[in-house]
Amino acid sequence: MRIARYAVGGQVHYGELSDDDSKIARLEGSPFIDEVRLSGDVDEVGDARILAPVERPRVFGLAYNYASHVTETAKEKPEIPVLFMKPSTAVIGTGEPIVYPSGGELVHFEGELVVVVGWRARHVAAADAHAYILGYTCGNDVSDRILQRKEARFGTLLAGKGYDTFAPLGPVIATGVDPSGLALETRVNGTVRQAAGTADLLFSVPDIIEYLTRHITLLPGDVIMTGTPSGVGPIQPGDDIEVEIEGIGVLRNTVVAED
Repeated sequence: MRIARYAVGGQVHYGELSDDDSKIARLEGSPFIDEVRLSGDVDEVGDARILAPVERPRVFGLAYNYASHVTETAKEKPEIPVLFMKPSTAVIGTGEPIVYPSGGELVHFEGELVVVVGWRARHVAAADAHAYILGYTCGNDVSDRILQRKEARFGTLLAGKGYDTFAPLGPVIATGVDPSGLALETRVNGTVRQAAGTADLLFSVPDIIEYLTRHITLLPGDVIMTGTPSGVGPIQPGDDIEVEIEGIGVLRNTVVAED
């Protein structure tokens, strides 16, 4: 199932996207609080606006979780997951603009697989992790490298990754997906900049869930950006960014200059 969050007729719904992406079979309520059940109503995709798959989520991120990215950044391979957070105000959906900050000097894209947590989770063993996951979506961990590096010198990582619009997510939540071997591709203006597989994650999705829930209670609607492979690079106003993950879809955003 590919679950879309969308607006139509002035109301927001969740629904199952059809195989040909033309229709959305509306769900009753929210998949985070209700049993996933069709209402019987069907909406045309052309009449709807696809939204970020989760409204105001807590966003957890992992740094240096692909060996190829560790190499390109000249870092050491981490012994434990390297975590940071993005504010909920950074989240946008597919089709919404990434705002390039007026003071930005070097802003990068980072295509990533994103975990969508479905149930409250604490002290979860890796073997049980999938029982707490609703599904997966695509993400772009947009980062202001200059500010990020200044923060990192003092052991912090927030503002450089936390600007408004710096966490595009979407287009859907794909359920029943095996996250251990998905193809990921990021394109800038149609040119492939990242091409990797999630099999190359240093810490797998179950490992990440086990580690996080050892320290923090995860809540329904939390999202976890699992890290980016090599190939990250700069973006500029006017650029079109696409993050495509096998079995999920394509997250598309255009970069615009801040007013």
